[in-house]
Amino acid sequence: MTQRLGRPDSRVRSRIKLSAFINPQPSDDELLFLRQLGVTHCYTWLPDELTNDEHLAALVAKVSHAGLTLYNAGNINVGKSPHIHLGTAERDRDIVRFAELLRILSRAGITTTTFTWEPDQVWSSSASESRFAKARHVDLRELISHPLTHGREYHLEELWDNFEYFMRAIIPVAEDTGVGLALHPNDPPTEALGGITCLINSRERYDHAFAIADSANLGMEFCTGCWLEGGAQFGDMLASMRHYVNEKRIFIVHFRNVSAPQPVFTETFLDNGYFDMYQAMKVLVASGYDGTIILDHSPEFVGDYHLGAGAAYAIAYMRALIERAEDELGVA
Repeated sequence: MTQRLGRPDSRVRSRIKLSAFINPQPSDDELLFLRQLGVTHCYTWLPDELTNDEHLAALVAKVSHAGLTLYNAGNINVGKSPHIHLGTAERDRDIVRFAELLRILSRAGITTTTFTWEPDQVWSSSASESRFAKARHVDLRELISHPLTHGREYHLEELWDNFEYFMRAIIPVAEDTGVGLALHPNDPPTEALGGITCLINSRERYDHAFAIADSANLGMEFCTGCWLEGGAQFGDMLASMRHYVNEKRIFIVHFRNVSAPQPVFTETFLDNGYFDMYQAMKVLVASGYDGTIILDHSPEFVGDYHLGAGAAYAIAYMRALIERAEDELGVA
């Protein structure tokens, strides 16, 4: 039997839901591990062969039996489709697949999926090694020197046209199925990589995306890591959190800390970056955020200890931050 540590369950708590990644075919021990950590929700990325009604229904049932809720599921091949982002001849095919994903999710009772506007996905430099941890590292001076990744440059106006084309096609399906689209920012949120403009690299760009969609079904995967990487480019993270929680635009929170704003940074443990993550958690609790909060990228522990140790360390820290905020704010 899972024993919940900490304060008695009779205390009224904030509505934040702790979430963690699971494999699309999770073992019983993987799910039990999350319950032992006090996690209540989870998410997954589905490969093409498992993006179907039968698998998702079975997965939802298994997760529910373990005492968890599958809150969010995506498919990288459509949620991060370069054909959609760049407007290639194959984009309509992938938009049809994205629409079918929404219908499959809806039939399974899942109301959130994730997508990005990153045709080359997340960019990184060589991993940072120290005697303490291995962590993702970014040096934009190196990354911006890379050659074109798709044969030519793609500028901002063209990418906005492609985004609008996608929104016109997919928003009616999202509204019909009741599935929210959580848009993640570009990581790192610089001006361009591989000749392609980084579309979602500031708060202003997010607001423009919301104006194009003109729908409550487009929201954000508010990534504290990207916000902190962007620094002045994204602006005051805490003020933005308050604003977007109030606007009901935050569907998912990615919780991550980094060593410094770009151009050079390394991902850190939550308590070891340049930002006081308690301040972020306190704003989420005070604002009444009721979605999921997910541990994002985290440094790896050494050797055999890396599997599960980073998640346990971070989730315990996040739980402590939530409880401290509840106590300080007198959440009732």
